[in-house]
Amino acid sequence: MVGVTVAPWPSVDNSTCRHCDAHVADRFRRVFGDDDDRAHRCGDGDTDARLSRGSAAGVDVSVPDPETSPGRHGGGNDA
Repeated sequence: MVGVTVAPWPSVDNSTCRHCDAHVADRFRRVFGDDDDRAHRCGDGDTDARLSRGSAAGVDVSVPDPETSPGRHGGGNDA
Protein backbone atom coordinates (compact mmCIF):
# COMPACT_ATOMS: atom_id res chain seq x y z
CA MET A 1 0.00 0.00 0.00
CA VAL A 2 1.27 3.46 -0.86
CA GLY A 3 1.32 5.97 2.00
CA VAL A 4 -0.38 9.33 1.64
CA THR A 5 1.28 12.43 3.00
CA VAL A 6 -1.10 14.94 4.56
CA ALA A 7 -0.07 18.59 4.56
CA PRO A 8 0.21 20.07 8.07
CA TRP A 9 -1.70 23.18 6.97
CA PRO A 10 -5.36 23.48 5.98
CA SER A 11 -6.33 23.35 2.32
CA VAL A 12 -7.18 26.78 0.93
CA ASP A 13 -9.67 27.24 -1.88
CA ASN A 14 -9.36 30.65 -3.51
CA SER A 15 -11.59 29.80 -6.47
CA THR A 16 -14.56 31.78 -5.15
CA CYS A 17 -15.19 35.48 -4.62
CA ARG A 18 -14.87 36.42 -0.96
CA HIS A 19 -17.83 38.82 -1.34
CA CYS A 20 -20.46 36.72 -3.12
CA ASP A 21 -19.03 33.17 -3.35
CA ALA A 22 -19.25 33.17 -7.17
CA HIS A 23 -16.64 31.13 -9.02
CA VAL A 24 -13.59 33.21 -9.98
CA ALA A 25 -11.12 32.08 -12.65
CA ASP A 26 -7.47 31.63 -11.72
CA ARG A 27 -6.39 34.27 -14.22
CA PHE A 28 -8.85 36.84 -12.81
CA ARG A 29 -7.51 36.22 -9.30
CA ARG A 30 -3.88 36.51 -10.44
CA VAL A 31 -4.52 39.76 -12.35
CA PHE A 32 -7.08 41.53 -10.15
CA GLY A 33 -6.89 39.75 -6.78
CA ASP A 34 -4.78 40.54 -3.72
CA ASP A 35 -1.19 39.42 -3.10
CA ASP A 36 -2.45 35.95 -2.16
CA ASP A 37 -4.51 35.63 -5.40
CA ARG A 38 -7.82 36.03 -3.56
CA ALA A 39 -10.68 37.94 -5.19
CA HIS A 40 -12.55 40.15 -2.74
CA ARG A 41 -15.02 41.28 -5.44
CA CYS A 42 -15.81 39.94 -8.93
CA GLY A 43 -17.68 40.85 -12.10
CA ASP A 44 -20.88 39.23 -10.83
CA GLY A 45 -21.49 42.07 -8.38
CA ASP A 46 -19.05 44.82 -9.20
CA THR A 47 -18.23 47.01 -12.19
CA ASP A 48 -15.18 46.97 -14.44
CA ALA A 49 -14.40 50.53 -13.33
CA ARG A 50 -14.16 49.45 -9.69
CA LEU A 51 -12.41 46.14 -10.38
CA SER A 52 -9.72 47.84 -12.48
CA ARG A 53 -9.07 50.28 -9.62
CA GLY A 54 -8.53 47.54 -7.04
CA SER A 55 -11.85 46.45 -5.53
CA ALA A 56 -11.08 42.81 -6.42
CA ALA A 57 -7.89 43.11 -4.35
CA GLY A 58 -9.83 44.42 -1.36
CA VAL A 59 -8.91 48.08 -1.93
CA ASP A 60 -11.49 50.77 -1.12
CA VAL A 61 -12.04 52.68 -4.37
CA SER A 62 -13.68 56.05 -4.99
CA VAL A 63 -16.08 54.76 -7.68
CA PRO A 64 -19.56 54.16 -6.15
CA ASP A 65 -20.40 50.55 -5.34
CA PRO A 66 -23.35 49.31 -7.46
CA GLU A 67 -24.71 47.43 -4.43
CA THR A 68 -25.00 50.56 -2.30
CA SER A 69 -25.57 53.14 -5.06
CA PRO A 70 -28.30 51.71 -7.33
CA GLY A 71 -28.42 53.23 -10.80
CA ARG A 72 -24.71 54.04 -10.73
CA HIS A 73 -22.30 52.41 -13.19
CA GLY A 74 -24.61 49.63 -14.30
CA GLY A 75 -25.98 48.87 -10.86
CA GLY A 76 -29.62 49.38 -11.80
CA ASN A 77 -32.16 51.68 -13.34
CA ASP A 78 -31.75 55.45 -12.94
CA ALA A 79 -35.52 56.01 -13.10
